[in-house]
Amino acid sequence: MPLLMEKKITTNRIILTNYEIFRALDDPIRGKIVQLLHKKQLNVEQISRRLKKFGYKKAVTTIRHHVEILKNSGLIEISKIEEARGGITKYYSSSAKLLDFTLPVDFDKNYSKLISKTSLKLGKIIGPISKNFSKTRKIQQINYNNFITMEIVNRAMTDLLVKK
Repeated sequence: MPLLMEKKITTNRIILTNYEIFRALDDPIRGKIVQLLHKKQLNVEQISRRLKKFGYKKAVTTIRHHVEILKNSGLIEISKIEEARGGITKYYSSSAKLLDFTLPVDFDKNYSKLISKTSLKLGKIIGPISKNFSKTRKIQQINYNNFITMEIVNRAMTDLLVKK
């Protein structure tokens, strides 16, 4: 059979997540809810009203369902509970910032030199972090150590970018 196409695929990014987060973000409305709740406290009715402005017209019960899935995944949490006229209102917030963008086609071409320079500098920073891990050779342990290292760098970068 003649070969029609072949492309070498290399790893150029690592996505930090787990099944619960994948499941929680399976519906686009949930991603929008996470974006709405970044650094904001909103109750379900407020979330529903804001979603309508983006074209998501869903019943409050449906929004509650989506909020529950996001809460169970750890992407959002209850930030305040108020009592008014015998009822309880829960407010939700998120410490996660969801960036929903697509890279331009020429990203690698335009940023490859900057990525190389940044990789060298990050190597000096990550070296001491990696030394804290055991020298075990089990693949699962190595992957877990890489995951922890990526999470440390991710949170440090988040700290840096949020403070700007």
